[in-house]
Amino acid sequence: METVIISACLVGDKVRYDGKGKYNPLVKEILMKFELLPLCPEVMGGLGIPRIPSEIRSGVVINKEGEDVTHYFKEGARKCMNPISYKHCTKAILTDRSPSCGVHEIHNGRFDGGLLKGEGIFTKFLKEHNIEVYTIEEFYEEFIKNK
Repeated sequence: METVIISACLVGDKVRYDGKGKYNPLVKEILMKFELLPLCPEVMGGLGIPRIPSEIRSGVVINKEGEDVTHYFKEGARKCMNPISYKHCTKAILTDRSPSCGVHEIHNGRFDGGLLKGEGIFTKFLKEHNIEVYTIEEFYEEFIKNK
């Protein structure tokens, strides 16, 4: 069975900045056809739970207190490669709008709820390593629905 990377919050792990998960019920159907590898690059990079919210501004990850936390995000992405390589993953299901896992959109860096087109740090890293990245809805449509 093929193993697919998934944002840990989507399987319900309480790893988000606010200490909550973001369980998506599509996970149950995906698990019928794929093994999942839940990862949170922010936690792998050394950020705690809960943590100060972060957003990308001009290519730099800044937390709400103005601190540059980009290195945590890059280090987390790098550390995730060990289990990804071990499991020979070629696909990832990530949480859109996240500064690490944003697939199509990220927050605008002003902490006002605004969004802009863009990718998170982990998403870019995975694509550089030839891993296909999807939102959970895209993955479901492509690989599960009507298959």
